[in-house]
Amino acid sequence: MPDATATMIPAPPQHMQALQRANEIRLARAELKREVARGKITVGEVILNRPSEAASMTIAELLTSQRRWGTTRSSKFLADIGMPETKTVQSMTDRQRNLFATMV
Repeated sequence: MPDATATMIPAPPQHMQALQRANEIRLARAELKREVARGKITVGEVILNRPSEAASMTIAELLTSQRRWGTTRSSKFLADIGMPETKTVQSMTDRQRNLFATMV
């Protein structure tokens, strides 16, 4: 009887798996930004629905993906509501999410 481990295909190295996962997330984020830019989905919907690809995105990055929202407008908006530009979608509290979604 042949050894079962001899016929098994080894898994790719861990660093290759990590690269593959990073590429998948990068592509998903790019698609999400395109949908926001086209108006198919709003920033408020992204904040409330919390898709996994947006979890580690900064709020400023998400805001600037909208049409006519550059870094200056995004910075001013976030300063006015007292939220740091580096805050991520996943780190927002439910209260912050609801308030943010109604303001954008």
